[in-house]
Amino acid sequence: MGDTATPDWDNALRRARTHAPFLARALERQPDLAALLAAGDGAAALAWVRAQGGHPDAEVALRRERLALAAALAVGDLAGAFALPQVVGELTAYADRALDCAIRTAIAERCDADSADGFIALALGKQGAGELNYSSDIDPILLFDRDRLPRRPADDPGDAAQRYARRIVALLASNTADGYALRVDLRLRPASEVNPLCVPVGSALAHYQGAALAWERAAFTRARAAAGDIAAGENFLAQIRPFVWRGQLDFGAVEEIRALTQRIRDSHSGPVAPGPGFDVKRGRGGIREIEFYAQTHQLIHGGRDTSLRVRGTRAGLDALAAAGWIPPENALTLGEAYDRLRQIEHRLQMVNDRQTHALPEGAALDNVAQLDGLSDGAALVAELTAITARTARIYEELIGQPETVAVPVAMPVSALTRQLGEWGFAEPDTLAERIETWRDGRHVAIRTPQAIAAWDRIAPALLEAMAQSDDPPRAITRWERIIESVPSLIATFRLLDARPDLIQRLVAALTLAPVLSDELARKPELLDTLIDKDALDLPGETGAIMARMRGAAVRGDYEALLDAIRIITGEIRFALGIQLIEGLADPLAIASALSRTAEAALQLAAEATVEEFAAKHGRIAGSELLILGLGRLGGGALTHASDLDIVYLFTGDFTAQSDGTRPLGATVYYNRLASRVSAALSVPTAQGALYEVDTRLRPQGNQGPLAVSCEGFGKYQREAAWTWEHMALARARVLYGSPEARSELEAVLAEVLHAPRDRAALRDAVLGMRAEMARHKPGSGPIDAKLARGGLVDIEFLVHYLQLRGQAADGRPLAEAAPQALDPDLAAALAGLAEAGLIPADLAVPHALMSRMLVAGRLLAPDGREPPPSGARALARACGCESYDTLLEAFAAARRQVAQAWKQILGTDILATEQENPA
Repeated sequence: MGDTATPDWDNALRRARTHAPFLARALERQPDLAALLAAGDGAAALAWVRAQGGHPDAEVALRRERLALAAALAVGDLAGAFALPQVVGELTAYADRALDCAIRTAIAERCDADSADGFIALALGKQGAGELNYSSDIDPILLFDRDRLPRRPADDPGDAAQRYARRIVALLASNTADGYALRVDLRLRPASEVNPLCVPVGSALAHYQGAALAWERAAFTRARAAAGDIAAGENFLAQIRPFVWRGQLDFGAVEEIRALTQRIRDSHSGPVAPGPGFDVKRGRGGIREIEFYAQTHQLIHGGRDTSLRVRGTRAGLDALAAAGWIPPENALTLGEAYDRLRQIEHRLQMVNDRQTHALPEGAALDNVAQLDGLSDGAALVAELTAITARTARIYEELIGQPETVAVPVAMPVSALTRQLGEWGFAEPDTLAERIETWRDGRHVAIRTPQAIAAWDRIAPALLEAMAQSDDPPRAITRWERIIESVPSLIATFRLLDARPDLIQRLVAALTLAPVLSDELARKPELLDTLIDKDALDLPGETGAIMARMRGAAVRGDYEALLDAIRIITGEIRFALGIQLIEGLADPLAIASALSRTAEAALQLAAEATVEEFAAKHGRIAGSELLILGLGRLGGGALTHASDLDIVYLFTGDFTAQSDGTRPLGATVYYNRLASRVSAALSVPTAQGALYEVDTRLRPQGNQGPLAVSCEGFGKYQREAAWTWEHMALARARVLYGSPEARSELEAVLAEVLHAPRDRAALRDAVLGMRAEMARHKPGSGPIDAKLARGGLVDIEFLVHYLQLRGQAADGRPLAEAAPQALDPDLAAALAGLAEAGLIPADLAVPHALMSRMLVAGRLLAPDGREPPPSGARALARACGCESYDTLLEAFAAARRQVAQAWKQILGTDILATEQENPA
């Protein structure tokens, strides 16, 4: 074992010549290299190695470079001058160069073309991971594009590709006077028992998208386009990314790796513990189990956590620890063990350049140990025993015991009936018969032996949790809807089995919040979000959410992006709903997060739609689309039930025309474009719906065009708009458009909002509108914080009245005295109005309480009526109250406080009016 801080070249050369016949011969055949190594000049030695690849005969060049590289790296490794990452990196780089050289040589020999277009070599295994060892074979997958492959005119593309593949293997693997370059194993190709050596790209895609085996997924976590047509190879890997990195958390990967481990252990005839014959790669606690440990966790979580999509084993362990998926101490233990086991593997292979991983016996074992720098074989065995014991313990904690896949035996209905009765279910005999139908093959989601076994493991805990909920029948019915609506639930069952704490969360979603249970019925994979490391944190800013949406697109086309927007929006909304009902985040923060999510979806959908539309109809010079958000979207505080209130506008000359192949006049252009953006946000795709879009706040409402020019918008607002339309503009915010266009529209908004108004006429209009609204839309229940008199609508009317009145208490314009008073965010506006002396400073308190009630109530009490006990407790907790009764008292006090402010500012008693005209 060397110390990279103090390389000992002389000792390394002595050990190489004494204990490694292959290295002794290689040094003897290459005296110039030996001299450089003896001088301790590792960099010069590696430069000399690369120069050996300059021979005009590719076969000769590849073999001479390989021999020189093996000798130089071995001695540098033994000296402690070359750390393991450098050793495996140099070996991998050589393999990539050699494979590419062989591809180009094979093609050039046949058709005199210096090109590898359409011929792809994907590196898997240790080459793909950048971790080749001294005597590794390489396991490439060779693919070809029938339309781009260089060939003679008379050659069939398939025949040409097979001819090239055979020649590539010969160029690399055949033994000549100079030895061999690389051993090549092509058995990892798709369906190797029936497919040719080089597989058409289309056939390979079809295989991985529909017929691939579990081990192939693990193999492709290390896949890399290594040689030939690199760009085409990277494109191929991008297309099969959903096969490798599944969107759902894949706890089935544990069972797949467990079964593979068991097969390897069963087929391995060597000793279990280190000693003569022990295999450092396949043995218990060996190299492969460390690789499997990293790959298994990457497969489980890597579909959702892209930081885990790294190829190297050590890099994978570090990424998993950094992301919080495995304990840092496990990553360190396994990483250090992996490096040391790889070093020992190299020592075994250095002796005679053989692809061996097993410890030899007797003197040969002492020889390997002494080559490594140890005293004897016993010291090596002792070290390996300690290492493999630690790694095996960690690995076996992951894989546990093998899962039986025999057809499970159901609990007798009588026993199930008795158990259901003890848990408190009504009519347990009827329910027991109903539950038995879930596993009798009628539902495809629970049909296979594996699915039935997985269900049987979680059923007791799940059913008991349902029995303890506020509404057991509802929980059963909604769970049944999930079972009936999806093709497979085995991954969900395994997730709940691996994380039983999620069962309570699931039951809460099924019973407390109809919105969440309906989403789960449509998309059971949403449950996966609950185990993500960041799922129960608030999402980032709008830009970060947009980046996440882009990253979720499985392809680069428009439809894939719209699907990705829906997937990520659904995940965020569901996770925020769980945070809310469990009291993990302030409803005000959740409202802001829901708004940021909607803004990200809107901006990304608009960007993509504008580009898609322009591809056909071109663009209009000096003109662009603007999107104005109003209502709760404009104020940046959505609920789970909010739709998107938006207005479409455009800048520039409305008489202009687009420059595309199918030109349109500006008005038609932007109205069609606006319709497309609305569809992108609202029309269901394969991933479901997104938002309801409401454009009725545009000029002239439903009677007017969908998109109007900024000039026309300003004219309408100045000359024809009603007071309520100006009130709506007080919460307007530009959500889409260039900075220049935003400034143009914001100037129009400021002109409208700051225009002088008759104070008495404004007051009469506000009072009339609110009274009319109260008659037609009264509060729907005892906790309707929005519509009840003294509620949020009254606060909004007060704020907008004072904003449109436009003067602070000292007579100065609001924009001068307290600019914050004009903010579309009502909380910020209240603070500004208090600063301007127009409202009591403490009016922010009832606004905050009732805003929390609204956001939480949209999930827990969507009809405004009293929720069941658990829902009432969750609602009170979300609003910062000790109990539901305390919440009702706080709500009543808040309404009185708002009513007092209303009377002070507008002169009417709204609570007295409500008592005279009850709903």
